Amino acid sequence: MTIEIVGEDLRATYGFFEVTELRLQADGGASERRTVVRHPGAVVVVALGGNGRVVAQRQFRAALGRDVLELPAGKRDVAGESVLDTARRELAEECGLLAARVEALGSFYNSPGFTDERTWVVGATGLSRGERAPQSVEERAMELVALRLDDLDALVASGVLEDAKSIVALLMARAHGLGRQVAREATVAMEEFEIVGPGE
Repeated sequence: MTIEIVGEDLRATYGFFEVTELRLQADGGASERRTVVRHPGAVVVVALGGNGRVVAQRQFRAALGRDVLELPAGKRDVAGESVLDTARRELAEECGLLAARVEALGSFYNSPGFTDERTWVVGATGLSRGERAPQSVEERAMELVALRLDDLDALVASGVLEDAKSIVALLMARAHGLGRQVAREATVAMEEFEIVGPGE
């Protein structure tokens, strides 16, 4: 059976996303409607510092009413900005870190059953200190921590890491061998960051 979109009506705009109703037509004449969310997309950054540690953060998420452990990330909401430049901007704003090298590792759709949001995974190495520029109350309150890429399976299995974009990003980074790379540039040692392990 073939299904195609034969119509699209904008129902509402809320900040950076749009709610749209689609009209679908299938072989045999059956037609149905679906409500979807149009999203500008996002990036998530796997920033690898000294000792193979990955920069992470505990950030309050209003939808859950509590802090969530996740990687630096943000919306692609600046016109004309590339994926890699968005990653650099978010890493600086949220973590106060600059990356000598950034690399696109891949992308994924967050929840294609209702939104077209696509998230790009970017690896960042050669970290150095910059200036933080938090853009929200959540970013001002967030705590920077570190994860070991080798702990990924245990972090997920124990429920310590439950943010889907961060899990997918770390899996992509591991598949690309990011944790095995030897950074030749200056890097942040990250000894001052608390290490979050699977038992926490």
